[in-house]
Formats: sequence, structure tokens, C-alpha cells
Amino acid sequence: MSYTALYRKFRPEVFEDVKGQDAIVKTLQNQIATGRIGHAYLFCGTRGTGKTSVAKIFAKAVNCEEPVNGSPCTKCETCKNIQSGASMNVIEIDAASNNGVDNIREIREEVAYRPTEGKYKVYIIDEVHMLSIGAFNALLKTLEEPPEYVIFILATTEVHKIPVTILSRCQRYDFKRISVTTITDRLRELAAIENLDVEEKALRYIARSADGAMRDALSLLDQCVAFYFNETLTYDKVLEVLGAVDTEVFRKLFHALYHQEVKEILAYLDELIMEGKELYQLTLDFTWYLRNLLLAKSGDNVEESLDMSLEGIRRLKEEAKEVDVETIYRFIRIFSETSNKMRYSTQKRVLLEVTFIKLCKPEMEAKEDTLLDRIKALEKEVKNRPTVIQEIETTNTHKVEEAPKQKTVSKELMAAIPEEVKEVAKDFRNIIEGLPGSKVSYLKMARLSVGENGALLIVIPDPIGVGFLRREEDLEEIKNHIENKIGKSIQLEIRGMDENRAFEEQYVDFENIINMEIKEEDF
Repeated sequence: MSYTALYRKFRPEVFEDVKGQDAIVKTLQNQIATGRIGHAYLFCGTRGTGKTSVAKIFAKAVNCEEPVNGSPCTKCETCKNIQSGASMNVIEIDAASNNGVDNIREIREEVAYRPTEGKYKVYIIDEVHMLSIGAFNALLKTLEEPPEYVIFILATTEVHKIPVTILSRCQRYDFKRISVTTITDRLRELAAIENLDVEEKALRYIARSADGAMRDALSLLDQCVAFYFNETLTYDKVLEVLGAVDTEVFRKLFHALYHQEVKEILAYLDELIMEGKELYQLTLDFTWYLRNLLLAKSGDNVEESLDMSLEGIRRLKEEAKEVDVETIYRFIRIFSETSNKMRYSTQKRVLLEVTFIKLCKPEMEAKEDTLLDRIKALEKEVKNRPTVIQEIETTNTHKVEEAPKQKTVSKELMAAIPEEVKEVAKDFRNIIEGLPGSKVSYLKMARLSVGENGALLIVIPDPIGVGFLRREEDLEEIKNHIENKIGKSIQLEIRGMDENRAFEEQYVDFENIINMEIKEEDF
């Protein structure tokens, strides 16, 4: 006898075997048990979540000679015929290949005849969204008022493509993605039945790779077991078969990416490609790693959401301390865009390499969420730039260049400046801590002066930063933050600076004056 794939061998035969769709199963069982059976159902949801399986179980249950709590007995002749596909009362139609008006007209003619056995004729139309407009129109009247012995079950993965006139005539059931825990439990159960030696970590990775689809999980397990037949299926072996990458590699990739080390990133990618890793899957998994990093950064009680070991969560939280939330947002956005492009790209390697280079070079982008990374890159460049000290010889032929004339402030004006403004100027760098990362970065670059009516004037050297911070909602946020810190109300102004002139030529260096006062008081 030929081998039967796991997803076919263990396809649910009764409602109790269906995993992860408890609400739907309970509703259908109650309808059958009480005789409140509808004439048209719409099962929608992603692939592999049990739509067709539940439809077949429902068809058996409504025709079963001895149903048990709304579930088929699987032992009577009717159940056996439906299970084997020999029953004339359950008609399965693939709308992808039977999507014309003529196909639906045949159904309209057939429904006139009563079932040869059992109570109901059940039509299961799979991928119903593939029907043409004409076919939908032909189905409409029959779907609205079918004979009492006919039940329609429509299944689709793209419910938004179905006309509203069809939707309004059906009971709709949304099949949700199955949780990783539920899939893992089912895989463990089936592995025991099949006498398969599989590591728990390997099962969990397969379950996560299935993306909520039980059928996909069984297919992946089948594939891995076939490759390592009669061997223990370990986590590393699963990664090898599926062309996936271990978390440790993602950790190295992210470290190189965050520190903008293009050479190291390209070397890692080349190594992974030579090992035969699938680049599209690599992109999806790395995006998932970034998602976990974001969760670890955002909250404390995230163990259940992360689906990782305690040691893995601990390491992830350590890594999350080094990175800003805005940077992770940007990485996730760009990788999500890349994964969408890679589906149809013939140059996946080039696309992925360009993506990593773009992330290492934030100046290549003009979007707002790149501003913080661009500032960091500039700060790093300035920090690493060597300081050159030049000795200036004062001779008859060399004149010392005069320093720019500094604007001064009178004692009367100093006395008129509110005390809260002076208080903020004395400790401005510490007071702004706690604001979002991008705002703090701009404000740390700022110089302080005095505006009209004694307002604190914040001068930003970067024109982009001026536009960013002068928005009404951002200025209000900064003002409220400072007021919360000092407990007093304060007037603020944000201005830019002429790049061709020194700050001291344009504004009073209020911060320097305040610091000089503090030093004089010490003596």
C-alpha cells in the first residue's frame, strides 16, 4: 500500500478531532443536536485551518443515522460512504476549475432531485471566491431559497472577493489561525502515534513555521521526518531541512546591523547563502526576531507572547537595552516591505543585500523614522573624527583671527528673566531625559538663549529638527514634560540658526551665562 501523507492520514473525522476552532465546532454541534440547521454556510479563514475538514464532518453529522451530541458516529453506512467519497449526497466542487455559469446551472438542475440516502444533499464549494460574476448571479437565487433537503457550504480564503448579496444569505464562520501551543500539542500527539522521535524544540519550531495552519505543520513534519528517517529529529536538523536560520545568527546579524557594519553583514549573508538557506524565509524569520526584540523592549511580562525559553528571553532583553524603539520600528517597516517584494523577485539576494545596506545608511532614506538613526550616524562620525590641534604663531605676517563678537545681556534683563527659566537652563540636559528618543537627540544638540518676554529660547542647529520640534503637538509635549519636571509653567520658543554665522553672533548664550553665575556663587 502506498504511503499516505500525515495531513491526509490524520484529517479530523469528528468534531472532537478539530483543533483550535472550539467556538465554531460548538455552534455547529448545537445546531445539529437541536435541529436548527441553516441552508447556507460560509467558512472563511487562512489556509490549513480546517474549513474543508469541518465542512465534511458537518456533512456526515447531518446525514448520520446515530449522531452523538451533534457529531457523526463514523460507524454507520452513511458516515462510511461520505468518509470514503462514495456518497452521492455530498458533492465537493473546486470553484477554481469550475467557475463558470454552466457549472452553477448544473447545480441548480441537480438540487431538484432528493437525496438517494440520508436527509440532506450537501454541496461544498471550495475557494468560492474564484467564481465569476455570472456564476455568482446564477447561484444567488438557489442559495437564497434552496429545497429543504439541500445545504450549501462555501469555503474561501479571500472573503472580501465575495459579493455582499452572497454574504447576506449565509451564516458566516471565521476560522482563526491555530496557536503555536495547540499545533505543538497535536504534533506531539501524532508523533507518539507514529513512533517518531522528535525533540520538543523541533516540534515548536515547526509549529511556529506553519503560521497558524495545522495542515502546513503536518506537511513540514512529514518533510523533516522523511529526510531523517529512523533518526532523532532535532532542532538543528529541522533548521537544515527547512532552510531556516538559528536565533544566534539573527543575533549576530542584528548586532552588525545596529552598529552599521556592512562588511560583516554581507559576509554573514554570503555564508548563509552558501549553506543553502532560503532568503525569503530568512527575511520573514528576521522580521519575527525584530518583533520579539520590540516586545522585549516594550514590556516586562511578555513571556507568553515571545514563545521562547526563559534563557532566550533573558538574552533578548539584554540586547533590547542597547537599541531604541524607533530604530526597531524602522527595521521592521523596511523588512516587511522587502518580504513583500521578495515574493515575486528573481533577484532575492540583491534585494536583501540592498535592504541591509539601506538600513546601515539611514541617509539613503528621507522618511521621518530615519531621523534618529541619521543623527546617531553623524554623532558617531564626529566622535571618531581625530581632533587636530594647531599652534598659531603670532608674527608680523600672521594675525590671530578675532573671535566672533558675542551678544551680551544686561543685569537688568537677567533680573527680569523668570526664575523657572533660569532653573531649566541650569539643568536642561537632565530635564529633557524621558522624552521620546528622536526629540531628546535634537534637544541635546540645542543651544539655549532668551526669547521675548523672558521665554526660554531653544535654538536647533539642524533645520530638519527645527521643523520637527516646532509642530504644535511636539512643542506642547516638550513644554508639559519640563513643567512636570520642575513643577512650574514655562514659556518656550523653538528657532533655527543661520549656518553661515556663529551662534554667539545671533543669540545670547544664556546657558553659558547661567553656568558662569553658578561658578561665581561657589566662590
